[in-house]
Amino acid sequence: MLIHHVGVFASDHGASREFYTEALRPLDIIVGYEAEGVAEFWVRGQDTPSLSLETAQTPGDVTRGVHIAFAASGREQVDAFFAAALGAGGSDRHAPRYCPEYRAYCAFVSDPDGNNIEALHKQS
Repeated sequence: MLIHHVGVFASDHGASREFYTEALRPLDIIVGYEAEGVAEFWVRGQDTPSLSLETAQTPGDVTRGVHIAFAASGREQVDAFFAAALGAGGSDRHAPRYCPEYRAYCAFVSDPDGNNIEALHKQS
């Protein structure tokens, strides 16, 4: 395993929690743990790798400019991620499409703090 977990510090924890909960649901990623100001997202039945969403303590602590890509099992999941992310307040970076340079079908959205969040399905 390359990465165990990634942490994102949000300016508005409620808005970001709602965004990630809805956007990642089509990928079968759920809130697996929650405490005050913290939500841990992981694939149902696996607690690693995970995404930790925490409330930023100061404006300077807000995570900005990060790119996080989530694996999808097929194009349908990528499409569903994109629709759910937009419905949950994300903004469109790139609609679902095949990217030959990556040999992947992918979609990109911005989370409430402007981070680049992607879902992709690798093609062989």
